[in-house]
Amino acid sequence: MMQPAAAELDIHLRLLASAPDKSAAQVIPDVVLGDYHDYEVLTKAAEGADALTFEHEHVPTEHVRALIDASYNVQPQPSALLYAQDKLLMRQKLSDLGAPVPRFAAIESVEDARAFAELVEGRVCLKARRGGYDGHGVWFPSAEELEPLVEELLAADTPLMAEEKVALTRELSVLVARRPSGEVKAWPVTESVQREGICAEAFAPAPNLSPELTERALQVGIQVATELGVTGVLAVELFAFGAKQDAGAIIASASGAPGMVVEEDIAVNELAMRPHNTGHWTQDGCVTSQFEQHLRAVLDLPLGSTEPLAPITVMSNVLGADEDPAMSMPERVRAVMERYPEAKVHLYGKDHKAGRKIGHVNVVGEDIADTRRIAADAAHFLVHAQWAEDSNV
Repeated sequence: MMQPAAAELDIHLRLLASAPDKSAAQVIPDVVLGDYHDYEVLTKAAEGADALTFEHEHVPTEHVRALIDASYNVQPQPSALLYAQDKLLMRQKLSDLGAPVPRFAAIESVEDARAFAELVEGRVCLKARRGGYDGHGVWFPSAEELEPLVEELLAADTPLMAEEKVALTRELSVLVARRPSGEVKAWPVTESVQREGICAEAFAPAPNLSPELTERALQVGIQVATELGVTGVLAVELFAFGAKQDAGAIIASASGAPGMVVEEDIAVNELAMRPHNTGHWTQDGCVTSQFEQHLRAVLDLPLGSTEPLAPITVMSNVLGADEDPAMSMPERVRAVMERYPEAKVHLYGKDHKAGRKIGHVNVVGEDIADTRRIAADAAHFLVHAQWAEDSNV
């Protein structure tokens, strides 16, 4: 999704891909094939580039440092990227900065896990320090499950940390862009809805969020970007908790039911130093998309406006199902276009697998209930070739 933005700005992209059928390789003409774990392949891809950036956080830190030492312009720098790669280091750094985080601990033994469980009265979320995506690498063990699970994971050489499981009301994200010279801009705070550990929907601006918490969330995002020296787009995923009403009521108000501004607090969940799924709404709902802004930022160009284009934008992910319907995808796209001309469909050219993000739908509007209904119905049809207007989305 970076390629259209690059073409509009006359920026040439070169891609390092593991295979020619990868989704980005289908639209970027200049492709180097290879493994990002191979330093020589990385240097081949970076040769002659004005900047080298990433679409994930898994490039080995030692390779990134070696690229810097070889005078390649790597954005973000490894000193910042480290905190998106290692969740424990991120928690420790943010805690030192005074940013809100849940209680946490390094877990190097069963005794560590037992002590932390006592501290948080059994509310334990266990995480792999590195890796993990869409619910992978995260466990919520019962008291009986905790110690055997920790033993198993440590025996498999999985570096672990634990954090206190908070009583979520909803999940928020703050997207910030920062360029090397220091300019910073943030988009409106976004609310996301997770299903089975995978982002299903995002609403921007986040509905029924108090002005005070909106400002606090934005300041946390800007603080993290500035203090860590992040360049490019940074997504700060936030837990919202402590509301006067339960999570079901929060989602109901986001769906368009009469809502109220609720009393909430926030804590940082994770960081992503790249364009993020919860920012895909910016493609059609903002003056400057996160993809264009990332390019501007890593090249140290002036940042674009982050003003929204409508009162509400809803992004609904197109998540692969167990079986593909008989109707072809082009036929499904045509049907969505005919029924919902206001819906913007973005497909990734990926193989269809259950739960896999194969695209998303953006809809801008005035009313969140109607906008959400259209986006969800369109996304549902793209997966199942059936309309889901009357289902509980």
